Amino acid sequence: MRPLFRRLVLSCGAVLAAAACKPAEVIVTPEIPVAGIRFINAVPDSSGAFGLDFRFTDLVENSSAFRIPFRNNIVTTSGVPASTEIQFKPAQAGSRRVAIFLNDTLQTLAQVKLRDTTITLTAGKLYTAILWGNARGGANAMQLRIIEENVADPGANVAVRVINTTTEPVDVRHYLATGTAPASPTWAAVPGRSVSNYVTMPPSTAAVRYRFNIRAAGAMANLIATDPTGLPGAPAFSTAGVAGKLDIQPLPGLDVAGSAVSLIIFPPAVAGAPRVPQTATFMVPAASFAWDRRPPNCPQGAQCTYQ
Repeated sequence: MRPLFRRLVLSCGAVLAAAACKPAEVIVTPEIPVAGIRFINAVPDSSGAFGLDFRFTDLVENSSAFRIPFRNNIVTTSGVPASTEIQFKPAQAGSRRVAIFLNDTLQTLAQVKLRDTTITLTAGKLYTAILWGNARGGANAMQLRIIEENVADPGANVAVRVINTTTEPVDVRHYLATGTAPASPTWAAVPGRSVSNYVTMPPSTAAVRYRFNIRAAGAMANLIATDPTGLPGAPAFSTAGVAGKLDIQPLPGLDVAGSAVSLIIFPPAVAGAPRVPQTATFMVPAASFAWDRRPPNCPQGAQCTYQ
């Protein structure tokens, strides 16, 4: 019995050795082409308890565009407005079906669909989707506008444009915080529900930042009482304090050359509209900022190494 047992052991060892030498099976996951898209909620008369859901319904994928409140939640830190819910998020490229629902805990409201349409996204490109106008119709009926963001490199400057989501034309003036608003507007008579051209200007600084004066077109009085301060951003820097050895990449904003930023002007909420904020802050026009183009990782003229 011993020789037979020995042969069995050797046989089993050979099988195990062969199994151990077999190359591991490699499963290749295809790279899904994606575009970047952000949604702006400028509908002043309709909302769920938590705003609107912008959802792609043709494919199952993670959705980052739900619970988008009216005016996309203007946030201010130390007097500087930020745009935490107005960022580009990835979505699979191609012909995509998108639906817009009320976001609410009540099923009867959560199933209300404001819009159902198809849009085309090209891989590697950025898009802004703006829902503006009144969902209840009338002369200012709700519309969805898709903008493909092709922002020219401003080089050593920064680029700024105005997105006017109100129904009336506006004049916008930019100036440094140490000065006053000029007599002539930088962007004159920007029509309601439209997007202006970009204007380039030198970057601001942490000590002196840009402010923006917003008025109804041709008017002397301010449309927004306090001139908002532009989105600052932050230059690249080294946590070790070593010149040229940068490990923190720049944040887009008006302090950082190569950035592009939008000033978004929002309308007031419609008085008495259900589930749309009715506080004093929302009963007057407001403004916020969003970045449209990131600056290069390395400032111009510098030899940078990210570690």
